[in-house]
Amino acid sequence: MLLAMVLAGAWALGLAWFVAQAGRGGEVDPDHTDAIVVLTGGSERLRAGLDLLARGAAERLLVSGVHRDVKLEELFALSPTDDSLRCCVDLGYAAADTLGNAQEAAEWMRAHGFRSLRLVTSNYHMPRSMLEFRAAMPEIEIKRQPVDPETVHLDRWWAWPGTARLIVSEYNKFLVALARVTLRRI
Repeated sequence: MLLAMVLAGAWALGLAWFVAQAGRGGEVDPDHTDAIVVLTGGSERLRAGLDLLARGAAERLLVSGVHRDVKLEELFALSPTDDSLRCCVDLGYAAADTLGNAQEAAEWMRAHGFRSLRLVTSNYHMPRSMLEFRAAMPEIEIKRQPVDPETVHLDRWWAWPGTARLIVSEYNKFLVALARVTLRRI
């Protein structure tokens, strides 16, 4: 019984840490990076990545985890932007999950000889994404660029049933990824 209480307490403290990490701001770091990697899962992410590219924050952008039937023109239609950016956007079709995103991005970074990237994903997805990306490419400098989805309420998240389910689910996925990454290092 005591062990169960200790484990539940540790899980709850970890959840509080996780929510605090997810809530860290998304201010644009003025430093230039070689690349921008956008993880699919919301048009807000794509818009943020394209805005960064348009501002000259990086040389190229990878959209990782794109469905095999989606073309570049369709993505640009979702987030209208300068057509001159098309030359600098690559679509990654190989990834089906966050681990796959990290592996796909690592291969793309190596192929281009890039040494730094700006990772664009939703705020609640950022802790697990950073864990996976750092494990897949420890030699690469990674800057966070979290996007705050309008439908995810991190302030008083426990009062919003949809947000609460999302946060708890994402935290549990983070714990599984953390265990996998840690065991791989041993």
